[in-house]
Amino acid sequence: MVGFFFWFFLVLFTFISLMLILLILIQKGRGGGLSSAFSGGGGGNTAFGSKTGDVLTWITSIGFGIFLVLAVSLNLLANARQKAADKEAAGVPAVTNLEPAVPPAPKPTPATVPAVPTTVPAAAPTTVPAAIAPATVPAAVVPAAVAPAATVPAALPTTAPATKPAG
Repeated sequence: MVGFFFWFFLVLFTFISLMLILLILIQKGRGGGLSSAFSGGGGGNTAFGSKTGDVLTWITSIGFGIFLVLAVSLNLLANARQKAADKEAAGVPAVTNLEPAVPPAPKPTPATVPAVPTTVPAAAPTTVPAAIAPATVPAAVVPAAVAPAATVPAALPTTAPATKPAG
């Protein structure tokens, strides 16, 4: 339906444009216009009569108003046609109602994670000389995540120490 009105208004717009051109050329201006050319340049007598200037000015004003209305209408219709063509090109059917369309939610794309080998190569055994490696590391020095588990002595003493407090 938009296409029909667009072409109808376009033909009407072209016709009005041509009529305005002719109306403006016929009118008597400062130089006399084409109306004085037909009458031989005589003062008040023109080819169409003595009062044609007033009538032609009035008709030109009405033609100009129609020209402006058609220009705005053609602009709106051309925008509607372009939006419908863009939606059709995108694969979305043209919407005939005036409600705002909700854009489709973006499809989630699978995250590309670099492949991790399933087998981890065994590390070569390292030997640290006993003189360099500490026997025990205090837990306060090493963070808890890295500190080794505390070793529990095999047997706990059952009696208290024999020392008396100094006093």
